[in-house]
Amino acid sequence: MSEALSQNQIDELLRRMRTGELEEPRAEDKNKEKIYDFSSPKKFTKDQLNSLSNLYENLSRVLSSYFTSVLRSACEINISQIEEQRYYEFNNALPDNTLVGMMAFQQNEDSYSESTIMLELPTSFGYLIIDRLMGGVGDPYSPDRDYTDIEIALLSLFFNNITDYIQEAWSSFFPLTTTLRSIETNGRLLQAFSPQDIVVIVSIEIKNESFTGTANMCMSAENLENIIRSFSVKYMHSNKHHDPEKEKQKQELIIDYLKHSDLEVTAFLDTCPMSLADIMHLQINDVVILNRRIDEDIIVEVEGIPWFTARIGEAHSKKAIKLVKAIEKEAMKREA
Repeated sequence: MSEALSQNQIDELLRRMRTGELEEPRAEDKNKEKIYDFSSPKKFTKDQLNSLSNLYENLSRVLSSYFTSVLRSACEINISQIEEQRYYEFNNALPDNTLVGMMAFQQNEDSYSESTIMLELPTSFGYLIIDRLMGGVGDPYSPDRDYTDIEIALLSLFFNNITDYIQEAWSSFFPLTTTLRSIETNGRLLQAFSPQDIVVIVSIEIKNESFTGTANMCMSAENLENIIRSFSVKYMHSNKHHDPEKEKQKQELIIDYLKHSDLEVTAFLDTCPMSLADIMHLQINDVVILNRRIDEDIIVEVEGIPWFTARIGEAHSKKAIKLVKAIEKEAMKREA
């Protein structure tokens, strides 16, 4: 909650404004230009970044459930931002002791080369995962040492499952295969891309009762741009060119399913207003006079909607109705 100003503070502000001691913001400060780096042009439009955000939002929900099961406590994962930058900027920001899973990303088409996805997790989060996998209580700790071979083997199982979830998230767009290549723990020795390559960084916030931190997912913008372009073109053409024969078969199939649906048909005689006193004194064999003559057509409703007019009669010693004609919907609208 913001702090309320006292009367003395308000009077002091008014005095400074009258004397000119309190400067008003200048026009140039209000309309500051955004700095654009022409040496690093943006490769993705806002719509494309939104599509990536939606994809990784779905992935974050899946990872949230998986991390919760591993940590045995509620874990919340959110996408904080998606940005483009040079790879050397991302690499220089990594600490010396880090935890990075190197994953191969291969679309199931010969026209696309294999790419790499880097998933960087905080070192302390890696030790928390190991502690939980070994049956610990989950107290946060980060020893000043590198991971042992046994700990790397445990983390490999953890990263392999994440790799499968990434493949599942991307497979909703096109078929692909992801595999875990290796786990690196030294940020200075990572040479996944050229230093000047443009990469897309997805920042992921991880919140747990005993841990709060940020993970980063890095992928080459060039390969990602080709994938998104091919995906957009494929679906754009598929939306424009429909097979008339297949569309007709779909419509017939839908109608065939609807034919077997059960609908309630009601023969509606008429309404008549009555006072509550008259209703309370109704007895068996009393006659209630309606506003419709016996030889007039009645209304037949289908699922509560007036659909036909009909005549009352008998068939095989049972009460029956004979449909006369369909009610015009426009006439019913005018009467309503």
